[in-house]
Amino acid sequence: MEQAVPSSPLEIVRSRIASAARIAGRKADQIALVAVSKTKPAEAILDLIAQGQRVFGENRVQEAQDKWPAIRAAHTDISLHLVGQLQSNKAEDALALFDCIHSLDRASVIAALGKAQEKLGRKVPCFVQVNIGAEEQKGGCTVAELPGLLDQARDAGIEVIGLMCVPPADIEPAPFFALLDKLADDHGLPALSMGMSDDFETAVQLGATHIRVGSALFGSR
Repeated sequence: MEQAVPSSPLEIVRSRIASAARIAGRKADQIALVAVSKTKPAEAILDLIAQGQRVFGENRVQEAQDKWPAIRAAHTDISLHLVGQLQSNKAEDALALFDCIHSLDRASVIAALGKAQEKLGRKVPCFVQVNIGAEEQKGGCTVAELPGLLDQARDAGIEVIGLMCVPPADIEPAPFFALLDKLADDHGLPALSMGMSDDFETAVQLGATHIRVGSALFGSR
C-alpha cells in the first residue's frame, strides 16, 4: 500500500521531523513542534488547531494577551510558549499567560520572574537563552555568563529545563547546535530549544527537544 503524501504545511513539517529523527536514531515524539504564530491572526491558528497542533509560540507578551485568551477558552489543551525576548516589566504578565518561557537571558529578568512566581504562586519550565554566536544584536547570555545565570535561576526557584539558541544567519548551524547540546549536557539540562523553519532538521539530528517553526507552517510574515 502506498503511503499518503503529506499535503498540508503541518503534515509536511511533521514528516520532515520524523525523517530527521529517524536518521538520528530518535523518535519523532521526542521533539516538540512549537508553531510560532507571531503576527498571525486567530483564523490561521485555529486552522492548525483543527489539524491537531497543540503547542504554539509567541514572541511578544502583549500580542499574546490580545489573541490567546479567547482561543484558549475554547481549546483548553493548548500549551503556549514565549519564544521571544522577555522584558523584566512583563515577567508577571508572561508567567500568568504562558506555559513555558524560552528566553531567560539576564539577571534582571530572572529576578523579576522569581518575584512573579512568588506573587502568583505559579511556576513554568524555562530555558536560558545563550547567544551562541556571540552576536551583539541578539539576545542571550554569553557562554561565560551561563553558569552564573543558572545559579541565579536556581536561587530564585525557577525551573530551568534546558537551553535555547538562535544561531547566526547564513552560516552552517550544526556547530552552534552541537555546542548548545554540549553546554546543556555539561550542566545536566535535558532540553534543547533550537531549530527554526530553515534549519530544524539539522537541529533534530543534533538533539533538539523543542523546535520553533513559523514560516514553514504559516507562510512568510
